[in-house]
Amino acid sequence: MGAITAGGISWSVKKAQLLHGVDLQVRQGQVVGLLGPNGSGKTTLLRLLAGLREPDTGTVHYDDQLLGELTRRQVARRLAVVEQDTTANGDHTVRQIVELGRTPFRGRFDALSQEDNRVIDGALARVGISDKQHRIWHTLSGGEKQRAQLARALAQQPSEILLDEPTNHLDIRHQLELLELLRTLDLTCIIALHDLNLAARYCDHLVILDHGTVAAAGTPETVLTAELIRDVYEVDALIDHDPATHALRVTYLGTPRPPLPA
Repeated sequence: MGAITAGGISWSVKKAQLLHGVDLQVRQGQVVGLLGPNGSGKTTLLRLLAGLREPDTGTVHYDDQLLGELTRRQVARRLAVVEQDTTANGDHTVRQIVELGRTPFRGRFDALSQEDNRVIDGALARVGISDKQHRIWHTLSGGEKQRAQLARALAQQPSEILLDEPTNHLDIRHQLELLELLRTLDLTCIIALHDLNLAARYCDHLVILDHGTVAAAGTPETVLTAELIRDVYEVDALIDHDPATHALRVTYLGTPRPPLPA
């Protein structure tokens, strides 16, 4: 369990088409980076994959099950979503936010079980915020809120997880820790990212969106070329390998210069 397939996904709002004919195939256990400039459709695609919006055309399958035929509880028992918006209402503690991850496994009025508390403790520990579990949500930094939302997602014990720019608000150390953690979870992950070097280092497969369509898809080695970066991001780049990590490395050289007049 864990494969995600999308076929022919299109979506429009107010007659503006934000996605057109997007195909996506994610194998069980893959870490897939969803890349593209601002406005390319990354967040929209994630929300369609999560069932938070319904596509105008196309289908989304989780394994061999059509997303639209699954109940909300069935989806919540296998799929976790970490969005960019980390707001919460009221004076909830971090632990109370993480406890929400157990909602799909409890009756409406059921108290948390011993197993629920064990899972919550484990999720808090995995993201390194056990010492902040009794803090009030609005007193946290942006990075701490992001890590708490990831802990809530892990408390769902999902087989798939969708993350919308999870490294936003995180310092360098916690960016690396988060992506290294995702690689150790044995989950199917789709991660919207801006940083091409982080994507090259931590993702098995990349999907590049440009103006709502798939510009390229494949391994970092095959996708991240100087030509593609120039075409999609309008930036000249040098592509080589980092001598320490051996991962593909992108060095930005600047915006292309217009041709000189004859």
